[in-house]
Amino acid sequence: MQYIKGLKDYHDDSQTAVTLGKFDGVHRGHEKLVEKVIEYADTAGVKSVVCAFDMLAFSKKHVDERCILMTKEEREDRLHDRVDYLVDCPFTREFSQVKAEDFIRDVLVETFHASYVVVGTDFTFGYKKRGDIHMLKEYEKVYGYHLVVIEKERYHDREISSTYIREVLNAGDIPLANTLLGYPYRVIGCVEHGKRLGRTLGFPTLNVAPNPNKLMPPNGVYAVQVKMDGKVYGGIANVGVKPTVTNENRMLVEAFLYNYSGNAYGKEVEIEFCEYHRPEQKFHGVDELKACVETDILYGKEYFKQKSRR
Repeated sequence: MQYIKGLKDYHDDSQTAVTLGKFDGVHRGHEKLVEKVIEYADTAGVKSVVCAFDMLAFSKKHVDERCILMTKEEREDRLHDRVDYLVDCPFTREFSQVKAEDFIRDVLVETFHASYVVVGTDFTFGYKKRGDIHMLKEYEKVYGYHLVVIEKERYHDREISSTYIREVLNAGDIPLANTLLGYPYRVIGCVEHGKRLGRTLGFPTLNVAPNPNKLMPPNGVYAVQVKMDGKVYGGIANVGVKPTVTNENRMLVEAFLYNYSGNAYGKEVEIEFCEYHRPEQKFHGVDELKACVETDILYGKEYFKQKSRR
């Protein structure tokens, strides 16, 4: 897969099957679109393209306003070796002013040379969102592409969407969020040096600072799986600001791993959330903190014991 930043840097003249959208999370609904362009690439001999709109470039959200389900790096990793191109398209104010008809001509036809345009039922584009699947259908014969409209994926009686997943994550329902995504919600980052308090108390931890725009589940303790150096470790993790030992108010994920005793400083790790256990709390002292963490560790061991039996 080739990762392209910006439409101007896409220069392949091959015919394509292209899907477009925010792809924030690449959840089960997005997967239906991705799988369809892959299918056309295999059967029709065209290139498969995912064009992801980066809405942060338009909304200019403050870096402390955590809102995205997936970073660009995580999306690239998720689609790696599955499609031919992932095109990251910053949704700038200038881009938002493009007329819908011009979007079809300039982006779909002249840039991507689309043979197949794969979108969801609610896909809109162009200035004031004037373009939709009906306009795409009107121009289908003009430009010779084939429009493929994919029905929304549903979970029980509700459409799967990034908004729905954000609601679920904010409520701390990790199993449901993972079901809607189709994979575990995760944080990727490098292990940094901390205050070594965990090591002093007998349970060394890995400190990872999440991307400042990444939506985090409620502050608290979770059962997690941590991927590092090609191995997977069960563990528990605290999401929050560690109010007992610091006043920095800096968001961190602090994970304790079972059956690990190495030096992880500077290593990139993936922390996958499995289940919410309890809220983060401020203790009266380190002894009270230690007693609670020991209980958390027992909870995590029981969680993974039960999981292995399923």
